[in-house]
Amino acid sequence: MKTGFVAFHYPDAAHREEFVARVQRVAEVFRQTPGCLAADCWLTDDAVVSTVQWDSPEAQEAALATVMTAAADDIVYDDRETRPREIIRLVAA
Repeated sequence: MKTGFVAFHYPDAAHREEFVARVQRVAEVFRQTPGCLAADCWLTDDAVVSTVQWDSPEAQEAALATVMTAAADDIVYDDRETRPREIIRLVAA
């Protein structure tokens, strides 16, 4: 069963490009994990949106553990963001 998530990040305008680079680095780590089908970075007027899709819940769990180790500095919430992130977990229908 495929799983995924969509995460909305709200960086301060002064840090938007830096934040895009952070999300892109994390997406690259996700792409290298077994079972990752896609990892992308999208933009809206006020958000940087990350999307990731896996072929199984087990692959998702393993990938999240890998990212927590390999890209921990890029995933930490900090004062460069204007409001909390919104993370929506997905399961294929």
